[in-house]
Amino acid sequence: MSEFAVVGSGPNGLSAAARLASAGRSVIVLEQAPTAGGGTRTEELTLPGFMHDVCAAVHPAGIASPAFAALDLDVDWIQPEIPLTHPLGGGDVVALFRGIGMTANQFGAESGRYLRLMSSLARSRDQIIPMMLGPMRANPDHKVAFSRIALPGALPATLLAKRLGNDRAKALLVGLSAHAIAPLNSPGTAGVGLFLGLLGHTHGWPIVRGGSSAIASALIEVIERNGGFVHTGVMVEDLRDIDAERFVLDLMPPAVLDMTGDRLSQERRRALARWAPGPGVFKVDWALDRPIPWSDPLSPRSATVHVGGSAADIVAAEDAVMRGDHPERPFVLVSQPSVFDPLRAPEGMHTGWGYCHVPNGSDVNMTEAIEAQIERFAPGFRDTVIARSTISPRQYQAYNPNYLGGDIGGGRFGLRKVLQLGDTRPFSLGGDIYLGSSAAPPGGGVHGMCGYLAAGAALGS
Repeated sequence: MSEFAVVGSGPNGLSAAARLASAGRSVIVLEQAPTAGGGTRTEELTLPGFMHDVCAAVHPAGIASPAFAALDLDVDWIQPEIPLTHPLGGGDVVALFRGIGMTANQFGAESGRYLRLMSSLARSRDQIIPMMLGPMRANPDHKVAFSRIALPGALPATLLAKRLGNDRAKALLVGLSAHAIAPLNSPGTAGVGLFLGLLGHTHGWPIVRGGSSAIASALIEVIERNGGFVHTGVMVEDLRDIDAERFVLDLMPPAVLDMTGDRLSQERRRALARWAPGPGVFKVDWALDRPIPWSDPLSPRSATVHVGGSAADIVAAEDAVMRGDHPERPFVLVSQPSVFDPLRAPEGMHTGWGYCHVPNGSDVNMTEAIEAQIERFAPGFRDTVIARSTISPRQYQAYNPNYLGGDIGGGRFGLRKVLQLGDTRPFSLGGDIYLGSSAAPPGGGVHGMCGYLAAGAALGS
């Protein structure tokens, strides 16, 4: 019998197992898919030799993750020259540079507003980043640091963008905030944009050499080096069928309810039942015969490009999704890893990756809308495409059951998403069962912290 069984092998489940194994505990990881990794898998989705990240591709939270640092993860991060660009049309572009001043200089007479805001956050980076990538509770010793991001971050992204004044600054912040996958006039969406912007200034927006699967491989190496085991192709339907004393579940609440039965209290079951998924995503991967022909001079220098135009355009697109519609001009997140990592494609060739938000469970094909948006800012893009692969929300759920209806964020966004689980101690579900998925704090993203913190709760640390 193992002391711990971890069900699910996304970066959270693997981080939980790595922490437990490193602490000298016996641990097994059980994964129903034929390969481990969850949102960190890399496959030949289009043509032989073209390596595509099936889910996550760019990892600002990963390089900043306290979990990955504590586990001494052996990953080769590649830092593009510019963390992020945001084309505005007609060859114009705004960029998130590593330098705060360099970024602020794009905003003319209003540059001081961005400079003061982000410099304040950067001064407290050593307190803010662990808090934001933690269990969503402020350290009493860091009240000032917490207030620096909590006060502006509690605002809707649209309101904070308005305070920045400059249209270019508005577009940059709203694009960053759209990663919340929520109406951008919702409280708390500004905090997502500020945190991702801070990570860009302090840690960059890197990709991983060879693909995101290298993160899963590095975590598995830690687990196995410390005596743990990872088993794939194992379907778990009931925890009573597993020969283990305690459990960490890298699963969404509906699956937790299915496999725990009467092992949880009625109060816990009611709390888990209140969880709800957020919108889904539709993704396209491209095999390209040359780099994406951006019309602006900065986007070829970044691995990540926000394609959506003005702040108003992005707000309108995201509002449409929240109403259950499919925008004609969606906000598209584009990654072009092969520009910086030649391992992603055959010599002289390239890969591209892009997705947009859609209503949960949508079966609408958004390929044309996504490619038309990119074509607006990169004329001739379609001529570079030699093959494509698409993944709809329903296909994402079939690929990874944690992505319910295509939701990659671990549940519907809110200032305190964890309140859907009804407890300020969100990791322990009682009965030696711990929640270690992105449905627990700090939520979505490839950082491993949800599982790492759940393992810490199980260890009593």
